[in-house]
Amino acid sequence: MMMFYLHRTAGLWGHTRSTSISSIRAQLPYCVHSSCSQYVTCLRCGPPSDSLTAPDMTTLLDSRMGTLQIAENMDRSRTPSPNFLNESCNIAPLTPSQSPRSEHRSVPLSRFVVVVAIDFGTTSSGYAFSFVKDPEVIHMMRKWEGGDPGVAHQKTPTSLLLTPDKAFHSFGYTARDFYHDLDPEEARDWLYFEKFKMKIHSTSDLTMKTELEALNGKKVQALEVFAHALRFFKEHAVHELKEQCPSLHENEGIRWVITVPAIWKQPAKQFMREAAYLAGLVSPEYPEQLLIALEPEAASIYCRKLRLHQLIDLSCKAFFNGYPTDRSVDSSFRQAREQLRRSRHSRTFLVETGMGELWSEMQAGDRYIVADCGGGTVDLTVHQIEQPQGTLKELYKASGGPYGAVGVDLAFEKMLCKIFGEDFIQTFKVKRPAAWVDLMIAFEARKRTAAPQRSNHLNISLPFSFIDFYRRHTRQNVETALRKSSVNFVKWSSQGMLRMSSEAMNELFQPTIQQIVQHIGDLMKKPEVKGIKYLFLVGGFAESPMLQNAVQSAFSEVCRVIIPQDVGLTILKGAVLFGIDPTIVRVRRSPLTYGVGVLNKFVEGKHPKEKLLMKEGKNWCTDIFDKFVSVDQSVALGDIVQRSYCPARLGQRKIIINIYCSSSDDVVYITDPGVRKCGTINLDLPDVDEANGKVLRREIKASMQFGDTEIKVTAMDVKTSKIVRAAIDFLSN
Repeated sequence: MMMFYLHRTAGLWGHTRSTSISSIRAQLPYCVHSSCSQYVTCLRCGPPSDSLTAPDMTTLLDSRMGTLQIAENMDRSRTPSPNFLNESCNIAPLTPSQSPRSEHRSVPLSRFVVVVAIDFGTTSSGYAFSFVKDPEVIHMMRKWEGGDPGVAHQKTPTSLLLTPDKAFHSFGYTARDFYHDLDPEEARDWLYFEKFKMKIHSTSDLTMKTELEALNGKKVQALEVFAHALRFFKEHAVHELKEQCPSLHENEGIRWVITVPAIWKQPAKQFMREAAYLAGLVSPEYPEQLLIALEPEAASIYCRKLRLHQLIDLSCKAFFNGYPTDRSVDSSFRQAREQLRRSRHSRTFLVETGMGELWSEMQAGDRYIVADCGGGTVDLTVHQIEQPQGTLKELYKASGGPYGAVGVDLAFEKMLCKIFGEDFIQTFKVKRPAAWVDLMIAFEARKRTAAPQRSNHLNISLPFSFIDFYRRHTRQNVETALRKSSVNFVKWSSQGMLRMSSEAMNELFQPTIQQIVQHIGDLMKKPEVKGIKYLFLVGGFAESPMLQNAVQSAFSEVCRVIIPQDVGLTILKGAVLFGIDPTIVRVRRSPLTYGVGVLNKFVEGKHPKEKLLMKEGKNWCTDIFDKFVSVDQSVALGDIVQRSYCPARLGQRKIIINIYCSSSDDVVYITDPGVRKCGTINLDLPDVDEANGKVLRREIKASMQFGDTEIKVTAMDVKTSKIVRAAIDFLSN
């Protein structure tokens, strides 16, 4: 037997899926029941009215958080053993089984005309699309207006500008440039957001009401900020699509895909979905129209399609078309950039109908790592090839951390604080926010040119307002501050520039790069990851020769280090391919342990006394954590955990079940350190079942699917075979 911890206003009762209600009644040895119909009951005792007194129930609920006892069984081909039915404490931990794929999992692609993917990045974002009838052709978005000299404009900065009254003004280069050109006093009233995606990863208690702080210090709900950005992409994409396909019905004909880091927890993924609903990409009534793609997975899917001439091999013994080469990182990447520059005259990319040459050479069981090095995070996924179908199996749970290119920007800001004083830098950011943006644009341009072999200095222009504000604020000039500073590798140029030595730029990169290299190295030491054949380096930060050189030095003798030519667009193109076929990744790993609270028989010497609950002469242990899925456990697409429920109260229209999670596999109780309530399952029962004027009890079969990028739930009313809406709410805490 097991017991769910429930919301007080939503009791329910349950039974094993494979046994009839009548036969299970005699098998339940214990129940919790109440004179209040809002609380819980069991199948044996009937209506709550013939049970404990109200004061007794209140005491029990207050001390034990409110419980419901149900028997559970997975959707397996075998039937429960007699021991399982008779012994309430013998509940096996969840292990995935090959269950029939749930009906809501795969929506026929023929329903959609086009797949549109939005790569929502920390520093830059963009969209691409492919028509279902021509899936080998991926169309990139139109060239963005504005931009920086020497930087390809296939994406636009993830920068959002709201008016002083918090209305949408612009996004991307337009937002950044308009804000930059505002009068300093006027700029203080406008709300400018950049690199705000990191907030979703770093917030431990993410909710629908989480706020983001603009550069001027004013706050706006994060959901609105993300919705503004997604709405911008939707309007641009739909406008472009309708020019090519005037008959396109945007509410039905488009499947949308949004990319997120694989290391994001379920609340963050749900947050992006809620933002998409608010932005009008899709309706909550048709959630299958929107897919959440994991960024390193998308990159892996696209790399399957690449030919050898579209790859750069940084290994010590690299082979191109069968011939060995000793090309350096710089020369390899310069050639790739030139080829990419020529290809960007066209916004159309062709992909292989089958698998690319590199993948064709792979054998079943070959393993590789995809390291997605983006602006905010580094995301690592380990995949194994499954031949002949070419599907992918995740071997180890996604890992990574906040080691993206933003770390170099923060190191630059820290260096400025060391030279000019932290108090001044923070004041300057608030008083002259547009000038601060201008300074960071100048640094970004120089950061992209940094290379290990570079010996000459790098000049970074200081805005005049920075120089003037520093003089007013400190009564001394910038040159004096640099001369007095202990930062010896940064000098002052008479042309009004910070003159940084190559050693200075190297110091800014090293902390972030060392974390990336160490994380990849630690991953390779895992027993589950031994025998790695390839390391694919993707993401915007992977364009940096500094990072390429470090990864090449650390791992080129262990495995082949591969970089796609269009490395900054790999995730975006892969997300389109994922939207066309979401079943490419067949097996994933659970990032956390998920479960519910249960009651088991109390065992003297094993269970703590404070967990003891006595009822009708029997001793029970409360708060036991019973697992649905263990951390890093393999879960295949279509694997389903099924539970059956019945509402405790006649005519009840909603059931709420609390879910718990932990990063540890050896959890015993829901009160253990690190265990937290991570969400609730809401089951809506819109219709009341009646017969001969009486309201009947209903059986609800809930199917929970863990093998996708999101945890999904459907529920069926057994009597009517109706599908009841169900959703896991991870943002309610």
